[in-house]
Amino acid sequence: MNAVTNDITQFERALRDEPMRSHTSWRVGGPADLFFKPTSVPELQHVLADLPPETQVYWLGLGSNLLVRDGGIRGAVIATTGLPKDLARVDDQRVRAGAGVACMLLAKQCVRFKLGPAAFFAGIPGTVGGALAMNAGAFGGETWEHVETLLTIDRRGEVRTRPRTDFATSYRTVRGPVEWFLGATFRFEHDAESSMATIKTMLARRNATQPVGVPSCGSVFRNPAGHFAGRLIEQAGLKGRRVGGAQVAEKHANFIINTGDATAADIEALIDEVRATVQRQFGIELELEARILGEPAAPSSGGGR
Repeated sequence: MNAVTNDITQFERALRDEPMRSHTSWRVGGPADLFFKPTSVPELQHVLADLPPETQVYWLGLGSNLLVRDGGIRGAVIATTGLPKDLARVDDQRVRAGAGVACMLLAKQCVRFKLGPAAFFAGIPGTVGGALAMNAGAFGGETWEHVETLLTIDRRGEVRTRPRTDFATSYRTVRGPVEWFLGATFRFEHDAESSMATIKTMLARRNATQPVGVPSCGSVFRNPAGHFAGRLIEQAGLKGRRVGGAQVAEKHANFIINTGDATAADIEALIDEVRATVQRQFGIELELEARILGEPAAPSSGGGR
């Protein structure tokens, strides 16, 4: 570890040089200098307040849309999955959910409450915090369509409640104060039509068209206006294209899978090739939906630090 000072050795719960491949759905990624998994908001506040100001902080949910490079992350990673998974009905139309709550759980609970449309959350392979950060969506629904208020925390550990109007959102994009989401209150309508069968039907449709059960991050690219990224990639003849252990999925071309021995460098190289090919053939620049963090492996390290 070379980028974090000894001032933080007081954090007994911090994991050092934690391999990020253990925390991302692509199952790749080098070590993070520091890895925290706070179990309460006060503990999180303590960590943020005491970290040196120059230490970069990265937030992690289920790691379902994250590519961490093989050289790892210089700074501190904070996993929100250890925070209390608060999920409660506020009144006839509103539900409060913490950042660490799985979107699947939110979907199921709203169906039980007969509130919706919320079943689409079952198709988001992450947590509420991650869904808020990127305005995640599935099956035609988007997270921020239902957000009313948000609980946030800043780099100094100060917690605030903010109205939805403090943020500007669009397709897979959220802009606003430089703070992180601890949770949100969602507003829904009465929905007597959705049921657990609705969720099962949605998931069955997803499983029939997407490569489930293999390491991936879900959709790699955003859909360009008027197009589907997967269709463009397929039309470019890239289905099945491989770089090392990374492969464009045969089942859905907007998925890149780890066939078993991929490195982050393999995946990133394949991402670059797909983007360049689509740009060359169709004049369309694909934008990433996945996030890429960290540093490449040092040339002499053979894939590690």
